[in-house]
Amino acid sequence: MTVDGQAGAKTPKTARGRRTLRALLDAAAEEFGERGFHEASISRITQRAGVAIGSFYTYFDSKEEIFTALVRDLSGQVRDFVAPRLAGVRGGIEIEAAGQAAFLGFVRQHKEIYRIIDEAEFVDPASYREHYARTAERIARRLEEASQRGEISPGSAEVRAWALMGINVFLGLRFGVWNDDLAIEEVVKTSGDLIAHGLAPREPRR
Repeated sequence: MTVDGQAGAKTPKTARGRRTLRALLDAAAEEFGERGFHEASISRITQRAGVAIGSFYTYFDSKEEIFTALVRDLSGQVRDFVAPRLAGVRGGIEIEAAGQAAFLGFVRQHKEIYRIIDEAEFVDPASYREHYARTAERIARRLEEASQRGEISPGSAEVRAWALMGINVFLGLRFGVWNDDLAIEEVVKTSGDLIAHGLAPREPRR
């Protein structure tokens, strides 16, 4: 059994167990985010979580297992952070702008996500690929629905989804992780204009 569909995490049977598991995952995010996978240790994760080292092995068998669970947990956190911020937004382009703003907001609160996800490419390639594939699927589904409503032009939802995700990922890196010197609204305004109108000049060149 797993918790929230995460491989490598044994399902807690009590509220206390769920709190302990949550504390371990949060502590792992800090440890892996600061030290990286290879320098991180189980003992420091349990110290950060404020639990006995035996509690770790109640839920995970190894450092690799908690890393995999953490990647999937962070992916789920992004999904759960963005989804309610899209509720009530109308228009395909407006929805993607709201999603981008929400993602940037999440990144500014959880800068460690970039180091962890990047390391997953080498530590757990399957989880790395799953993270981006599922994100792209959610975007593609929104784009397909917007196209059916006539809010955006027809086109490959999959290709567009990966392109939009690429924009979001690198905007998050620059304006979320490296520096938050520009307001999210300004970032999204400029990016949204690019998404809506492309790079072509607005008037014919003479």
